[in-house]
Amino acid sequence: MGKMATSLLSDWDYHLFNEGSHTRLWEKLGSHVVTRDGVTGTMFAVWAPNAGSVSIMGDWNGWNPEELYLEDRGPSGIWEGFVPHVGKGAHYKFHIRSKHNGYRVDKADPFGILHETPPATASVVWDLDYEWHDDDWMRDRAQRNAITAPMSTYEMHIGSWRRDGDRPLTYRELAEPLAAYLRKMNFTHVELLPVMEHPFYGSWGYQCTGYFAATSRYGTPQDLMYLIDVLHQSGIGVILDWVPSHFPTDEHGLSYFDGTHLFEHADPRKGFQPDWGSLVFNLGRNEVRSFLLSSALYWLGVFHTDGLRVDAVASMLYLDYSRKHGEWIPNEFGGRENLEAISFLRRLNEDVYKVHPDVQVIAEESTSWPMVSRPTYVGGLGFGMKWDMGWMHDTLRYFALDSVHRKFHHNDLTFRAMYAFTENFVLPLSHDEVVHGKGSLIRKMPGDEWRRFANLRLLFAHMYSQPAKKLLFMGGEFGQWREWNHDASLDWSLLDSEPNAGLQRWVEDLNKAYRDIPALHELDFSPEGFEWIDCCDTENSIVVLMRKSKSEQPVIVALNFTPMPRYNYMIGVPTGGRWEELLNSDAAIYGGSGQGNMGGVDAAPIPLHGRKWSVNLTLPPLGAVFVMNSVPSDESTTV
Repeated sequence: MGKMATSLLSDWDYHLFNEGSHTRLWEKLGSHVVTRDGVTGTMFAVWAPNAGSVSIMGDWNGWNPEELYLEDRGPSGIWEGFVPHVGKGAHYKFHIRSKHNGYRVDKADPFGILHETPPATASVVWDLDYEWHDDDWMRDRAQRNAITAPMSTYEMHIGSWRRDGDRPLTYRELAEPLAAYLRKMNFTHVELLPVMEHPFYGSWGYQCTGYFAATSRYGTPQDLMYLIDVLHQSGIGVILDWVPSHFPTDEHGLSYFDGTHLFEHADPRKGFQPDWGSLVFNLGRNEVRSFLLSSALYWLGVFHTDGLRVDAVASMLYLDYSRKHGEWIPNEFGGRENLEAISFLRRLNEDVYKVHPDVQVIAEESTSWPMVSRPTYVGGLGFGMKWDMGWMHDTLRYFALDSVHRKFHHNDLTFRAMYAFTENFVLPLSHDEVVHGKGSLIRKMPGDEWRRFANLRLLFAHMYSQPAKKLLFMGGEFGQWREWNHDASLDWSLLDSEPNAGLQRWVEDLNKAYRDIPALHELDFSPEGFEWIDCCDTENSIVVLMRKSKSEQPVIVALNFTPMPRYNYMIGVPTGGRWEELLNSDAAIYGGSGQGNMGGVDAAPIPLHGRKWSVNLTLPPLGAVFVMNSVPSDESTTV
């Protein structure tokens, strides 16, 4: 850069920051290599309004806290200074002395874009230079991320997907094999558990200290950009987990930053999260809002990511979340709703969609809070989508039952249709369901090994037939037997076993059908895309449904939740002609018993289920069949 002023911040920056509407703070705060009066060095800036002094120390001055003091930028609360001859790669911290209580502390840079690999805690002067090669993806991604597009997401933890011995793969090492695997499996998106810097590896990234830094465990910011770039070039969208709800208490992080509760609420009834032993952001503080809004826009803009999955939204919305009577403070109207968080989330979504209308912001919200994924102008929170946690709980509870008991719990299968279109839902079978003693997906299934695999294939068929987007955590797609362990690779050797390989093939083909057939995805969020044919056969534990698109042929899905094959099972269909069997979870190539419909069936003009035509199907044991009218009859009638 050429000659520049003594500050990267203008009066307008101060104003926006202090009013809570600055969304590009990474360009102004933190560390930036600049040239001033012909001298190259680094400009440092940090927000510490209650500090009496702030100094910068690093590996270039022996970590001396008494040498280089930053200048106070007045009412903004920002401290800033230029250090000549310090450049990219330098390690540093801020030494803060509180003006109130003599408190002194060394802090990592809240706006640092790279930090030392934990357990080391210093920040690193770095840049964000990278030459992207994903122009085709970025130009077309509005269509890829549209609510009418297929979205089948592979949720994964970078450090334990695949390892080199005991060592996790780096971002760059991961790029090609991951892209190839997702292409083979026909997933449309990948969701990464938080990649933001976190001190404790066992938090999986959900206890984050570096809201602008990709964790250096796997490489530099440019290495993460390379991973995203390669995925985009392979036609895979990238969603990042993002955690604005809480942060850890580590001394070098955001906690008690300048000798006061700066980022967090001072009162533990609002500022301490008992579930995770962490601190809660003070979303009523304007500068904290600017900090978090900037973080969201940073990952979406600088890193070309296609969406954010916002963690633990329910913990933000309710003041009494995980708190007993007397352990929380009501809002100004006496209610339990967190008005500051509601306001922040609406502003977050408005800002994101204003700048990046071609991405998705997805809420992990576990309650029945209304209109989470509805626009703010009609009173919603403004998210693009929301995880359907109710479906997940109902479904896993149902599948855990022995088949003889399932007819008494048929409602667990059908209840979702009562609310399926109240939000833009994603069906999640996420990491949270395969940890802490809950067992892997395959171990949740009842019966012997054959029945377990048949049940899991049926579970995935049920998931992919429902109107919603899909999300599956790594390992589930091939029947990982043990719980997920963040310190170990997935058990890829299981694919030498035919049942596991068959299950993986089934997910691959489900994804392909979901992606390629409009009826299975186009109207995921519209009641026009879904219709029950028969949801009342509780005695046989069978449901039959139809998925529809705006203009293409519908798909009918029949699911048999018992190990008894059902022969000559008649269902009503909307048209005559040939109904081709697209998918059969009991096919031998998936590890099934091979029972089915010999490729398809012809409709007969026999009225059933309110339709003028019907077909006679074989429903395999613990199996699902997907059929589609490939050769409509001239006499076919739609009713």
